Amino acid sequence: MADKNTKRGSLIVISGFSGVGKGTVVKRLVSDFGYNLSVSATTRSPREGEVDGREYYFMDRKDFENLIDYGGFIEWTQYVENYYGTPKKYVEEKLADGKDVILEIEVMGALNVKKQFPDALLIFISAPSISELKSRLAGRGTESEETIIKRLRKATEEAEDMDKYDYIIVNDDLDECIHTVDSVIRSYGCRRDNQLGYIAGIKEELAEIKKL
Repeated sequence: MADKNTKRGSLIVISGFSGVGKGTVVKRLVSDFGYNLSVSATTRSPREGEVDGREYYFMDRKDFENLIDYGGFIEWTQYVENYYGTPKKYVEEKLADGKDVILEIEVMGALNVKKQFPDALLIFISAPSISELKSRLAGRGTESEETIIKRLRKATEEAEDMDKYDYIIVNDDLDECIHTVDSVIRSYGCRRDNQLGYIAGIKEELAEIKKL
């Protein structure tokens, strides 16, 4: 029989304004639905409760810049005075194995990934309003007012590229947002281009039947 699991892995890029809750959405997608998460590297300091290799690979600036020079990132960028990047090896291996991989990265990084992987699925998670976004940032209690203002200014820049994403999903109700994202990803995986291996297998089986 044709192997129904024979398909290309999908690369899913999830972005959103800082404080919108995209990190929580991604964690739930991994824990509830079993998606593979590509852990990004960063030079920022860990927040309380964050673990190296789980939320991020926390690197010093020199090591990060050395990896840039070696071409070890699919994409990298500088955001609010820190580096962020997507290590290349993990992503390429998982996609080759037919696994779906989620990248949680900011807008410029997402657009750079799209250049290298034109069939990547880009999802932008937003807040119901900017006033709600500001409240969420303040409610985290981890950043100064100055940093909050920087993040809101960055959101102004990011909003300019929202129309380059395939889907815009508003995180008003967390559970509803998570299920919506999952539905979008599953639908995307059923595209013809992601099922070429399966189609070839079906045709091969039918060709054998024709010989009977």
